[in-house]
Amino acid sequence: MGDKLGMIGLGKMGLGLAQQMMADGHAVCGYDIDPVRMQMLAESGGMPLANAREVAANSDITFSILLKPEHIEENLFGPDGIDKAGKTGLIHVEMSTMPPAFSKELATRLAGSGIDMLDAPISGSTPQVDARTITFMVGGSDDAFARVQPIIAPISADATHTGPSGTGGVMKVVTNMYVNASTALIAEMLLTGERAGLSPDVMRHCLPKGSVRGAMLDMSLDPVFNRDFAARGAVEIFVKDMGIAIDLAKDNGLDLQVVPAARAMFQRAEAAGWGKDDAIRVLEVYEGKVD
Repeated sequence: MGDKLGMIGLGKMGLGLAQQMMADGHAVCGYDIDPVRMQMLAESGGMPLANAREVAANSDITFSILLKPEHIEENLFGPDGIDKAGKTGLIHVEMSTMPPAFSKELATRLAGSGIDMLDAPISGSTPQVDARTITFMVGGSDDAFARVQPIIAPISADATHTGPSGTGGVMKVVTNMYVNASTALIAEMLLTGERAGLSPDVMRHCLPKGSVRGAMLDMSLDPVFNRDFAARGAVEIFVKDMGIAIDLAKDNGLDLQVVPAARAMFQRAEAAGWGKDDAIRVLEVYEGKVD
């Protein structure tokens, strides 16, 4: 199929997205610092390359999903960053969750190298990638979105153009405020029910019938009742994302109350060494298993 695609960052999300793109017939090359992830890309039918610059040189559209700003900076502008490929007309789709102001800065800098960037963070985690039920919130130019939309729409439940550069990031931050804080609330709710004598079966039956039904509840019931902490959305990512939300609100004259309170609980879980575990492990903070 048409455009050659590149994926920078082959963690659970990046590799999963690359696999979905390849399933749709796209040729995908990729890069990750972990050779094991590179081998997994090769085994899935992709082409591992030595660095982000080589990925850009071999692609019409690059995608990246990375954890930290310094990782983004290195892969976009470092010695082997995509801007060193000399690929005027390249479209870069930055799916990492980051402060919207940082996203707009990246887009401006890449434009100086002839690269059109979209900020396109994702709502959903690895199970939703596999099920093609993630959503993309995409900020940037109309022309770039028109090129990318036919690629991301089939692998998602929705791909919406939110407006100019940075607006995709704002939409993701707003979404994460609900996801992150409600995870802590769901842990509180279910643990309180357990302690007060309700059985998991009763809560599994009653809660989805009432006004709290929804995706967040559905995704949380099994991990809570089974104490399954295999990472879907990690504690450390929740801490990072809630920090971004708090800063964005302050920049716009709002002093949040609920999100900082929830973040404090996740910070305690992270301090206990559970940063890589699923965020629902916050329930063990409520259970008094940390200082």
